[in-house]
Amino acid sequence: MRNIEYKAELRDPSLARAILRALGATYILSFGQVDTYFRVPSGRLKRRETDDEPPEWIYYERANQSGPKASDFTILTEEQALERFGREPLPVWVVVKKRRELWMFGSVRVHLDEVESLGNFFELESLVSRDCPDDKARAALEHLRKGLAPVLGEPIDRSYSDLVSADHDDAAESRPGGASA
Repeated sequence: MRNIEYKAELRDPSLARAILRALGATYILSFGQVDTYFRVPSGRLKRRETDDEPPEWIYYERANQSGPKASDFTILTEEQALERFGREPLPVWVVVKKRRELWMFGSVRVHLDEVESLGNFFELESLVSRDCPDDKARAALEHLRKGLAPVLGEPIDRSYSDLVSADHDDAAESRPGGASA
């Protein structure tokens, strides 16, 4: 599967909610998520645990670039992940914990995320399909991005996993004795 994504800092979650309502978006629900990222030879692999849902594994490939970007992904069950990546435990890279608020605007998923140790972020995901090709998915995403521009900070070019990992690296380096402490 493929979607078009956009992520940015979120400066004012309350105002973002008001703008989303004014644009006609629908609030769906809020929930907690824990994404455990594993070291794999290429792409990214995460095990996602969501409140009251069975865990799912998501393998994806996406360029680290600012602005809207394509993400190719596959969702796997626990058993499918074990078959594809082996039954031995994979090395954990980083764990990302967040509280996510889900809104929908047509076929675009809107996430207002509060990521532990990082802060508030805004994410759009527009699924690419036969009825919604890349250009149409990008246009829908851009419409929402423009509407929410007053509450958005800098665009984010990386995954939360990269940001959390960098945050941990910075914290380790700031400790007496550096990263090996």
